[in-house]
Amino acid sequence: MNLDDYLPYMRDVVRCEASLRELNLMWRVIEAMAEMNCGDDASGLLPMIAATRQGFERLERDLVDSLVRQRVDNVMAEVGTQARDVIDIVVRNLYERTADVGFLATDRELCEYVAGLRTDRDSAVERLRAYRDKYTVYQEIILLDTHGAVLAHIDPHSPIEGSRDPLIPATLSAASHVETFRVTDLRPGAGPSLIYSQRMLHPHTQEVVGVLCLVFGFEDEMRGIFEARHRDDARYNILLLDGANRVLASADEAWIPRGVRVPVNRSGRPELCIHGGRKYLTQTYATQGYQGYPGPPGWQGQVMVPLDVAFTQSGAGILDQLDESIAEGLLSHAASFCPPLYEIIQAADTVRRVVWNGEVMAAGDQRDLRQLKSVLAQISDNGARSNQLFSRSIRDLYDAALASNLEAADFTTRLMVDLLDRNLYERSNDCRWWAMTPELRRTLALPRPSAADLQQLNTILAHINGLYTVYTQLVVYDRQGRIVASSRPVTPEGQPVIGEQVDARDLAATLALRHAQQYHVSGFEPSPLYQGRRTYTYHAAIRDLEDPNLVVGGIGIVFDSAVELRAMLQGGLPLMAQAQAVYVDRNGLVLSSTLDDVATGTRFALPAEFHQLARGESRSRIVVRDGQYVVMAACVSSGYREFKVSDGYQDDVLAVCYWPLGEVRSMQRDPAHRREAALLERKVLPHCEQFATFFVDDSLFALPATAVLEALPATQLKRVSADPSRHRVGLLARHRDGRIVKYLWVFDLFSLLGLPDNDNVGSQVIVFQHQGVEVGLLVGDLHAVPAFEAQQISVAPALPGNAGQVISHLIRANQGKLLIQLLDPNALAARLQPEATLALR
Repeated sequence: MNLDDYLPYMRDVVRCEASLRELNLMWRVIEAMAEMNCGDDASGLLPMIAATRQGFERLERDLVDSLVRQRVDNVMAEVGTQARDVIDIVVRNLYERTADVGFLATDRELCEYVAGLRTDRDSAVERLRAYRDKYTVYQEIILLDTHGAVLAHIDPHSPIEGSRDPLIPATLSAASHVETFRVTDLRPGAGPSLIYSQRMLHPHTQEVVGVLCLVFGFEDEMRGIFEARHRDDARYNILLLDGANRVLASADEAWIPRGVRVPVNRSGRPELCIHGGRKYLTQTYATQGYQGYPGPPGWQGQVMVPLDVAFTQSGAGILDQLDESIAEGLLSHAASFCPPLYEIIQAADTVRRVVWNGEVMAAGDQRDLRQLKSVLAQISDNGARSNQLFSRSIRDLYDAALASNLEAADFTTRLMVDLLDRNLYERSNDCRWWAMTPELRRTLALPRPSAADLQQLNTILAHINGLYTVYTQLVVYDRQGRIVASSRPVTPEGQPVIGEQVDARDLAATLALRHAQQYHVSGFEPSPLYQGRRTYTYHAAIRDLEDPNLVVGGIGIVFDSAVELRAMLQGGLPLMAQAQAVYVDRNGLVLSSTLDDVATGTRFALPAEFHQLARGESRSRIVVRDGQYVVMAACVSSGYREFKVSDGYQDDVLAVCYWPLGEVRSMQRDPAHRREAALLERKVLPHCEQFATFFVDDSLFALPATAVLEALPATQLKRVSADPSRHRVGLLARHRDGRIVKYLWVFDLFSLLGLPDNDNVGSQVIVFQHQGVEVGLLVGDLHAVPAFEAQQISVAPALPGNAGQVISHLIRANQGKLLIQLLDPNALAARLQPEATLALR
C-alpha cells in the first residue's frame, strides 16, 4: 500500500506527522544542549534523552504509517460489511423464489387449467391473484402453453397475449426452475425483469403442458434494501453487479447509473480503483450461496467510497461519552486492540519517565546545577507538548477505532433483524397459501372424512414439508382443535401426533380470522409439536370451498426455530473472533443465541436504554459485562413489506450482538485521580527536602529522592517461576552505555503493603537503594519529584498490617487536601534485605 496515495486525504494524520517532526527536532536540540553544557552532570540523563529521541524517530517513521493503515482498514471493513450484506440479502430472498415457483407449478387447480381440464380463465386469474396477495414480492404471474400463448396473467396493465422469449423452450426442457434476468417480451415496455419459470405437467399423464412464470419485483426489492442501508448524505455508493461487472442496481443512480461497467476489487485488500476520473476504495463480494442455492450467476455486491471523502467521518467523541475509568481501562488493551495507539502510549510513558528520572537525579545535589536544571526544564516543557500531541492522537485514533467497532455492531444488528423479518414474512405467506389447498378445504368440510381422505392430507402435508425444510411439522386440525392430519404423524420420541389437541388460545384465534389474508402466530412458547421447545407456530384458517366465510378448521406450521434462528444470527455475525449474538424479546427472553451457555428461554441482561428502543431503532454502546469491556449493539425489528407493518401482527424482537475488547482493569492512571493529585506548589526552597512520589493502587506514596536511583518500565521485568517469596516477582536488568551492568530483584509493593494484586498495566519499577540494599519496587504510575517543608510532614498513626511496618510519616500537600504516605527507607530495607541479598549469591 502506497501511503502517499492516502495521506493527503487524512488531515488529522498530516497534522500529527508535522507535530512529530517538530518535537523530534526539539529532542535533538535538547540532547545537544545536555551534551555541550552539562557534561558529567547529565551523564546518567543522556542515555534516557537519546532513547527518547530515538523513540520519536521511530514514531515519525512508523506511527504515521500505522495511523494511515488503521484508517484505511476501518474504511475497508465498513464498506466490505455493506457489500457482503447486499449480495447475501438478495440471494436469501431469491432462494425463497426458487421454492415458490417449484411449489406453485404443481398446484393442482392451475395444472388442470393449463392442461385444458378446466376452462374458467377468471378462476385461474383469481387463484393467481390470491397467491400474489400473499406473496407480495411478485409484480406479475403468467401461465403459458407450450407455444408461448398466454393462458392467464394478473397484471391488467400488461397487454401480453403471447411470447417468443427463449426462456419458454429452455423451461420446457428443464427438470427444475429457470432463472432469467434481462429485457423480455413477457414484460413489454419494462426494463430488465427477473423471472422464475418452471414447466407444468398434466395432473394425470405427467406430460409437459405449459410454463409458469413468477416475475419478481426486483426494482422494488433493491429500492428497499438500499433505503435501509444508504442515506442521501452517504459518502459511499452501494451497487449490485452482474458477472460482467455491470451495474444492475445502484443506491444512487445520479452518481453511478445502471448499465455502466465499474472496476471491482475482490481481493479485500486496499487497492485503489478509478471510475469516472475519481479514485475509489472498493470492496466486491460474490455470494457463498444459501441452502445450496448459488444465486444468479456472477452476481456481486459492491460498495465504492471516493478517496477524497473516505476519511471524513470522525469518531464523534466516543471517549468523551465514556466513564473515565472505562476509557483508561480500554486504553490498557491498546497493544492488542490498536497497535498504533499502544506505540503512542509507550512514548508518552517514556517522556514522563525521562522527566521524573532527571528530577530524581538532580534532587539533593548541592552543586550549582543550573544548566542541568535548564535542560530538565526543556525536557519537561517538550514533554508537556509531546503529551498534548499524544493525548490528541490517542483520542483521535481511539475514537476512530471505537467508532468502527460500534458502527460494525450497529450494522450487524440491523442486518440480523432484517434477516429475521424477511424470513418470517415467508412463513406468514406459506401458512395462508397452504390453507387454500382445495383438498384440505374439501376434506375438512366433510362431516366424517374417510381414512383414505385423511391419508391423502398426510401425503400432501408430507410433500410440502419435504420441500420446505424450515418446518419440523405441518398439522391440519378441525374446528374442535383436534389434529386430523400431519406431515410427520409420529414424533421423534414415537408419540402419535394425530388425535392431539392444538393449543386452545391458538385455536380460538385461528377460528376468529375473518378472511384469507389474515393469519395467527403463537407466542414464542414451549410447544408439544416441537418436543416441548420454544418456537413460533403459524396458523391460518381453512375455509369451506363453497362458503369462504365458513371456517372448517385450520393449519399449523411449526417453525424450526432452534436451527433457523441460530443460522440467521451466525449468518449476520461479522468475521471477527469472539463475536456473539442473541435474539431476545422486549423483556430480554432469549429466542436464540450463538452461545451454547445462553439458552433459549433464559433472560439476557441488556442496558435499560436498549429496552426502550422504538421499532426499527438501533443503538450501540461500550459496556462492562461479565468482567469485560464489550462492544454491544441492539436493533428492534420493524417488519418487511406488509409483515409486522400493516397486517395486524406485532412481535418486537431485538437482535443483540457483542464482542469483548478486553478484561476490566483497575487503572493506576485514572485521569480524575491524577487531577486531584496534581501538586499546586512545585518550588524547591533551600530548607525543603525532595521526595520521589508515585502511585500504588489509588494511593500516593513517597520515598526520599536520595533513596531512588531511577525508574524503569515494568515491561522489562523478567518473571521468575517457582519463587517461594510472594512479594518477589522477578528480575530486572540495569543498563549503562547499552550494556547490562546489574540484575536486581523486584518486589511487588502492592502485595508488600497488603493492597489488591496489580496487573502490571502501566506499571513502573523504581530502583531503591539504602544501606547496601539495591532492589526494584513494582509500583503503579510515576507522579512527581516535589519538595516539602518540615511542617508539612508528620508522624503517621499506627496502621494495621504490613503497611504499618514501613509507613513512617504523612505529607500534607495542597494546603492539607492531599495526603502522601512516606515510606521509611530503614524499615523497607530491613524488610527486603534478606531476600534482596540472594541476588548476590
